[in-house]
Amino acid sequence: MIDTPQNRTPEPEMDPKSLYREEIFTDRKMGTIRRLIPVKDDGATDTARSTLYIGEAQIMTPMGTLPLNFEIPAQSLQEAIAKFGPATKKAIEHAMQELKEMRRQASSSIVIPQGGAGPLGPGGLPGGGKIKLP
Repeated sequence: MIDTPQNRTPEPEMDPKSLYREEIFTDRKMGTIRRLIPVKDDGATDTARSTLYIGEAQIMTPMGTLPLNFEIPAQSLQEAIAKFGPATKKAIEHAMQELKEMRRQASSSIVIPQGGAGPLGPGGLPGGGKIKLP
């Protein structure tokens, strides 16, 4: 294959202005809090940007485990721990709303039959009557 601009995929690159160092905290029961500390491209802490706290939890559904990831508005780990429960509840409510919307869209979608004669061939079902053609 000839290498042309149309068939080249862009090279994935990290944004050096959006780097974070990650610390993970868990109680091994309810979930996980990830603390994302902004860093410069040399690894030094970037004090111009805010630290982020990301909550992670899982809920069981009839279809299996549903992972939840959500931002926790907090200025410290202690505050993130205190807000984990309410933030998880809000994330569950949001996920349920999204599932309801997906179900609604799926139920209102129009089913279009495929064109052509289908697997039976022309003429429909094979003969089963008493008339026989030569």
